[in-house]
Amino acid sequence: MADVMVFRAGEREYRGTSALEIVQALKREAARDGGGADSPLRQFLLDSLEQLRDRIPLRELDVSDRLSDEMLALSYLYLRDEFGAGELDTVPHRQQWAHPL
Repeated sequence: MADVMVFRAGEREYRGTSALEIVQALKREAARDGGGADSPLRQFLLDSLEQLRDRIPLRELDVSDRLSDEMLALSYLYLRDEFGAGELDTVPHRQQWAHPL
Protein backbone atom coordinates (compact mmCIF):
# COMPACT_ATOMS: atom_id res chain seq x y z
CA MET A 1 0.00 0.00 0.00
CA ALA A 2 1.27 3.50 -0.85
CA ASP A 3 2.23 5.86 1.94
CA VAL A 4 -0.67 8.08 2.92
CA MET A 5 -0.65 11.60 4.32
CA VAL A 6 -3.47 12.54 6.72
CA PHE A 7 -4.83 16.03 7.40
CA ARG A 8 -7.75 16.79 9.72
CA ALA A 9 -9.79 19.98 9.71
CA GLY A 10 -12.88 20.27 11.85
CA GLU A 11 -14.78 17.01 11.69
CA ARG A 12 -13.27 16.07 8.32
CA GLU A 13 -10.28 13.88 7.56
CA TYR A 14 -8.42 14.08 4.27
CA ARG A 15 -6.06 11.38 3.00
CA GLY A 16 -3.77 11.47 0.03
CA THR A 17 -0.42 10.33 -1.25
CA SER A 18 0.78 13.95 -1.43
CA ALA A 19 0.07 17.33 0.10
CA LEU A 20 -1.15 18.53 -3.30
CA GLU A 21 -3.72 15.73 -3.42
CA ILE A 22 -5.06 16.79 -0.01
CA VAL A 23 -5.19 20.47 -0.95
CA GLN A 24 -7.02 19.57 -4.16
CA ALA A 25 -9.59 17.69 -2.04
CA LEU A 26 -9.96 20.79 0.16
CA LYS A 27 -10.39 22.87 -3.00
CA ARG A 28 -13.09 20.53 -4.37
CA GLU A 29 -14.96 20.70 -1.07
CA ALA A 30 -14.76 24.50 -1.04
CA ALA A 31 -16.12 24.52 -4.60
CA ARG A 32 -19.12 22.46 -3.49
CA ASP A 33 -19.69 25.04 -0.76
CA GLY A 34 -19.72 27.88 -3.29
CA GLY A 35 -15.99 28.53 -3.75
CA GLY A 36 -14.19 28.96 -7.05
CA ALA A 37 -13.78 25.48 -8.52
CA ASP A 38 -11.83 26.80 -11.49
CA SER A 39 -9.47 29.04 -9.55
CA PRO A 40 -5.75 28.24 -9.79
CA LEU A 41 -4.07 26.58 -6.80
CA ARG A 42 -2.32 29.73 -5.63
CA GLN A 43 -5.55 31.73 -5.74
CA PHE A 44 -7.37 29.02 -3.78
CA LEU A 45 -4.65 29.12 -1.10
CA LEU A 46 -4.84 32.90 -0.84
CA ASP A 47 -8.65 32.77 -0.60
CA SER A 48 -8.46 30.02 2.00
CA LEU A 49 -5.96 31.93 4.12
CA GLU A 50 -8.13 35.02 3.82
CA GLN A 51 -10.97 33.02 5.37
CA LEU A 52 -8.60 31.90 8.15
CA ARG A 53 -7.12 35.37 8.71
CA ASP A 54 -8.26 35.41 12.32
CA ARG A 55 -5.83 32.51 12.93
CA ILE A 56 -3.16 32.65 10.19
CA PRO A 57 -1.44 35.84 9.01
CA LEU A 58 -1.59 35.96 5.20
CA ARG A 59 2.07 36.97 5.02
CA GLU A 60 3.05 33.53 6.35
CA LEU A 61 2.59 31.80 2.98
CA ASP A 62 4.68 32.61 -0.07
CA VAL A 63 2.56 31.81 -3.13
CA SER A 64 5.10 32.93 -5.69
CA ASP A 65 6.13 30.75 -8.61
CA ARG A 66 9.43 29.96 -6.86
CA LEU A 67 7.83 26.99 -5.10
CA SER A 68 6.48 23.89 -6.77
CA ASP A 69 2.78 23.19 -6.27
CA GLU A 70 3.65 20.26 -3.98
CA MET A 71 5.91 22.35 -1.73
CA LEU A 72 3.35 25.13 -1.65
CA ALA A 73 0.59 22.69 -0.69
CA LEU A 74 2.77 21.14 2.03
CA SER A 75 3.64 24.60 3.40
CA TYR A 76 -0.06 25.47 3.49
CA LEU A 77 -0.92 22.30 5.43
CA TYR A 78 1.94 22.89 7.86
CA LEU A 79 0.78 26.48 8.41
CA ARG A 80 -2.75 25.32 9.15
CA ASP A 81 -1.34 22.76 11.58
CA GLU A 82 0.97 25.27 13.28
CA PHE A 83 -1.74 27.89 13.74
CA GLY A 84 -4.43 25.46 14.90
CA ALA A 85 -6.55 25.47 11.75
CA GLY A 86 -6.11 21.76 11.14
CA GLU A 87 -3.87 18.88 12.07
CA LEU A 88 -1.28 17.31 9.81
CA ASP A 89 -0.93 13.85 11.27
CA THR A 90 1.03 11.64 8.93
CA VAL A 91 3.69 12.79 6.47
CA PRO A 92 5.33 9.88 4.62
CA HIS A 93 9.09 10.06 4.07
CA ARG A 94 9.36 13.20 6.22
CA GLN A 95 12.76 12.08 7.48
CA GLN A 96 14.12 12.43 3.92
CA TRP A 97 13.63 16.20 3.82
CA ALA A 98 12.97 17.43 7.36
CA HIS A 99 15.98 17.63 9.62
CA PRO A 100 16.14 18.77 13.25
CA LEU A 101 17.85 22.08 13.87
